[in-house]
Amino acid sequence: MKWHKILNNSDLKYPFIIKRKAGSTSVCLIGVDNEVHALAAKCPHAGAEISQGWCKNGKLVCPHHRYSYDIFTGRGSPGQGDYINVYPVEMRADGVYVGIKSFWSIFAG
Repeated sequence: MKWHKILNNSDLKYPFIIKRKAGSTSVCLIGVDNEVHALAAKCPHAGAEISQGWCKNGKLVCPHHRYSYDIFTGRGSPGQGDYINVYPVEMRADGVYVGIKSFWSIFAG
């Protein structure tokens, strides 16, 4: 896994939802309750920019069709039958980092 710095600590102004790049992967950062979560930037339902949505009751809500995803697990709400990728986040002294697995790391074990 490769870690990418995507936000400076000085930029943390809760609550927030922003889109950033972690290497070649776009991620949606959600900052709530002094925690930062990283999810895929596009809604799997219709490909909308989910970073333009909002967070309610621990779920990221897509602005287009109101599909919602748990910010901890990525699971869609009951009845949706889908999920969104969730990425690990590390809060370090110099900023916020997101871990992205490369395609080849899947085969490395």
